[in-house]
Amino acid sequence: MGKYRVLRTARKLRSHRKDQKWPHLGTAPKANPFGGASPAKGMLLEKVGVEAKQPNSATRKCVRVQCIKNGKKIRAFVPNDGEENDEALVAGFGQKSHAVGDIPGVCFKVVKVLTGVVEAKFLVM
Repeated sequence: MGKYRVLRTARKLRSHRKDQKWPHLGTAPKANPFGGASPAKGMLLEKVGVEAKQPNSATRKCVRVQCIKNGKKIRAFVPNDGEENDEALVAGFGQKSHAVGDIPGVCFKVVKVLTGVVEAKFLVM
C-alpha cells in the first residue's frame, strides 16, 4: 500500500505510522490473548457482573474465560448469560479488540456456547 497523497491526511499518516512502526518484531500475536487468531475456544470459569459506565446503571453479564490454546484468562460479554464450566467460542468485541459501548474493560464476547444453548442458560440465573 502506498502513501496517502491527498490533502488533509495528517491524521491518517500518523495513525498508519503508529500501526506500522514495529511490525517486523511480531509483538502483536504475543499481546493478543488469541495468539493472532480471530476466534478462540475457552472454558467458562465464572460469572462476573460488570457495572455500566455513566449515565447507565445496569449490570452487564460477563464471564471469565480461560483460553484452551494458551491458558490466558480474559473477560467476555455474554449476550444473554453463561454457566460455569462450559466451553465457549469467543471473538473480539469491537474494532481492534477495544471495549465497546458502556462496558469498560471487556474486549471480547461469547459467540457460541459449545455445550448447551445460551438462551437456556439465561433462565438459570
